[in-house]
Amino acid sequence: MKNFNSKGVDWDHIRERAYQYALLARLHRPIGILLLLWPTLWALWIAADGWPRLGVLVVFVLGVILMRSAGCVINDYADRNFDPHVSRTRDRPIASGKVSADEAMLLFMALTFSAFLLVLTMNTFTILLSFGGVGLAAIYPFMKRYTHMPQIVLGMAFAWAVPMAFAAQTGEVPRVAWLIYTITVLWAVIYDTMYAMADREEDLKIGVKSTAILFGDADRVIIAILQATMLLALYLLGQQAQLGLAYNLSLLVVLGLMLYQQYLIRYRQPAQCIRAFLNNNWLGMVVFIGILLGKTL
Repeated sequence: MKNFNSKGVDWDHIRERAYQYALLARLHRPIGILLLLWPTLWALWIAADGWPRLGVLVVFVLGVILMRSAGCVINDYADRNFDPHVSRTRDRPIASGKVSADEAMLLFMALTFSAFLLVLTMNTFTILLSFGGVGLAAIYPFMKRYTHMPQIVLGMAFAWAVPMAFAAQTGEVPRVAWLIYTITVLWAVIYDTMYAMADREEDLKIGVKSTAILFGDADRVIIAILQATMLLALYLLGQQAQLGLAYNLSLLVVLGLMLYQQYLIRYRQPAQCIRAFLNNNWLGMVVFIGILLGKTL
């Protein structure tokens, strides 16, 4: 029985639509928010040489949530003809027919516009940079049709918060910001390749491209090379930002997490590849703790 109020509003329908939109935006799976948030926090703390301004911090945390949600929506819109054929994605709201493509586009625009309203409270340089972030977020989901390296575009989109954070906090984007940007792109290729390894067989059947397919049997070796490169870049970041001993010790924990991820993907079992992907949340947190301690001790 439907729940109408005195004005004829169907609250059950409204709640159901809100629930489906939340599922479409992956609010029930915050891992994507965290993977986008950690590099943003790295950048804010280094840009501010300690605690960033409260207003900037709030805007960027909320912006991360909104833009990650928007990215999930546009991703499912782009994959609406592929997701029904993949076991892991066939129950997503668009693939299962519970949300229409038009609804998804409206939700994407609403989330993006909300994020833009937040950015309008920042300086002009940050506002201008935000257009690049929206563009990257919008084109990433379509790249898997044209290139085996959509993970690089994903990394570029996720990393775009880094120059924006420096612009908002300091009014400029110095070289150290681009080092963090590069680290973030490397990291995204690493963890999203692990994620793609779980879908490799089904992606091959439906024609979706990824680094997991491109790397083939060399996937673990190439991931290891990327991890080593990322670790070296993190060390160089510590030197440039003068983060000290506490940060360098955190990199030992990062190394341990990378080795553990290699252990998880050793047999390329889909469930273990997803576990390795999820483990990257802890890696991002450890780097942030190292930066936090390096800027406060």
